[in-house]
Amino acid sequence: MNYFKKIFRFAKPYKKYAALNIFFNIFYALFSALSFVSLIPMLDVLFGEEKEKIINKPVYTGILEIGKFVKQYMGYYIQSFSEEHGEQYTLTIVIALIISMFLLKNMCNYWAMYFITFLRNGVLKDIRNAMYKKVVELPLAYFSEKRKGDTMARISSDVLEIQHSFLSILELIVREPLTIIFTIIVMLTISTKLTLFVFIFIPTSGYLISIIGKSLKKRSDRAQKEQGYFLSIIEETLGGLKVIKGFNSEPYFNKKFQTSTDRFYHYSNKILNRQNLASPASEFLGIVVITILLWYGGHMVLVEETLDPSQFIVYMGLAYNILTPAKAISKASYSVKKGNAAAERVIEVLEQENPIKDMPKALDKNYFEQSIAIENINFGYEEENVLHNFSLNVPKGQTVALVGQSGSGKSTIANLLTRFYDVQEGSIKIDGINIKDYKLHALRSMMGLVTQDSILFNDSIRNNVALGKEDATDEEIIDALKIANAYEFVKDLPNGIETNIGDSGNKLSGGQKQRLSIARAVLKNPPIMILDEATSALDTESERLVQQALENMMQNRTSVVIAHRLSTIQKANKIIVMQKGRIVEQGTHDELIAKDGVYKKLVAMQSFE
Repeated sequence: MNYFKKIFRFAKPYKKYAALNIFFNIFYALFSALSFVSLIPMLDVLFGEEKEKIINKPVYTGILEIGKFVKQYMGYYIQSFSEEHGEQYTLTIVIALIISMFLLKNMCNYWAMYFITFLRNGVLKDIRNAMYKKVVELPLAYFSEKRKGDTMARISSDVLEIQHSFLSILELIVREPLTIIFTIIVMLTISTKLTLFVFIFIPTSGYLISIIGKSLKKRSDRAQKEQGYFLSIIEETLGGLKVIKGFNSEPYFNKKFQTSTDRFYHYSNKILNRQNLASPASEFLGIVVITILLWYGGHMVLVEETLDPSQFIVYMGLAYNILTPAKAISKASYSVKKGNAAAERVIEVLEQENPIKDMPKALDKNYFEQSIAIENINFGYEEENVLHNFSLNVPKGQTVALVGQSGSGKSTIANLLTRFYDVQEGSIKIDGINIKDYKLHALRSMMGLVTQDSILFNDSIRNNVALGKEDATDEEIIDALKIANAYEFVKDLPNGIETNIGDSGNKLSGGQKQRLSIARAVLKNPPIMILDEATSALDTESERLVQQALENMMQNRTSVVIAHRLSTIQKANKIIVMQKGRIVEQGTHDELIAKDGVYKKLVAMQSFE
């Protein structure tokens, strides 16, 4: 029930729709009961039962006698109306009354459903938006431990399950209980004795129904986790099709996927079979109660003669009228159990603590004046440290390159500078201020990032380049493309900068994608540039063009360059040679070559590649 409350906080903006739904549901429940009561006059006219029975107009004697008063008054009124206008005319009026009651009942039902639609879909939209916003805000460390497919399943199918389960309760929470309450009130006015007899059996049948759904939440949770797993397989398959085909691994991935969908198949069957048992079980138990009513009520009509036949027929209709909402409520209780598992998975993401956030009174300073100082950093992704007592100073306007073998901690520096991860020991300062004291948006607005993997989106070249400056003009975008040596191929495309580049930019070559990434960083025009192995995945010709683009971009900027190909960083003001998270050498290219140490060995090794 805690998850139920947490999900329903999303309904607050739509409370007017909830109020209108409740309003029309109240009248639906009322007309639902009265529509059956309106049958009594018609049956009385047809059977002619009340003509000789009531001579004087009944007198109201108190709330305890309200049922008897209503019956006598209705009989007296029909008798008087029939004597004055004739039975055929009276029957016509009574039928018109019945049609009006059922029309009003169904109109109220439509309007109740109409308004609840806005609430249900609005809550669904807001939960999805909140989930997406949270996913975008969460640090990279969170996703290194989670499957992407599982996150996708939570945003898509789990949220949809909440709509089908929790939010469907909103339709039932007022309408069905009120229908039962109003129906029972009318049943009490017809026969208190018979209604009390019914109540002996209702708790028993309710208990039997509740037993069926106890394990539903646990099984539903398993199914939703399995769905997240096979969505992860789909995501990985689509991302790695070249490798899968190249290594003839289709059978392996088919088997892996089919094993997961088989598990999902069995879990889903168990859940649905348990859920489907709710409706027939509740209907059967309801019919058992109805047959007992027929026996006991028939005894009251035929033997005791304490109940009129017309009233007994309507009473049976009212008793059956309780079955439909009772079935809906029992079904809804299963939906809540199933939805509880989905809500738990959604709330887990929404309430996930984000350790990388703005400090109280964080600075909104987005300009760079003096230097970047990395002081005595120790950092590890898990237990073992990647960086050991690492210190570095980058003065404004200078280019500092980080080189070393894979796993030496170079890319970790880029992750810490941009606060994708937070420093565990030591500090990083910009202009003497700890980067944790900056607003995240302000800090990242000072930095441009070009990574080894050219991360582009299925959109136009214009929108990909303008990602950091959405209001950029065409001229600004073209200028950025020219600096990045990208305009030479963009201008030849069918739609120029409006050309769609496909999923992950797969319509372009590696060099073209990288130059678009550089153009994106150029257009943002940040004072600090971070280049994380920006040329390592390129051929020689592409590397030459990209390197030229990088040199154009780095003019008059402070740059931290993480390099694999050492030929690209010979002009750097300072080169830092790293080994296992420690600085082993530093200096200019010429100084390091003269030292005849680690750097020279790296250069020599690459010259033979």
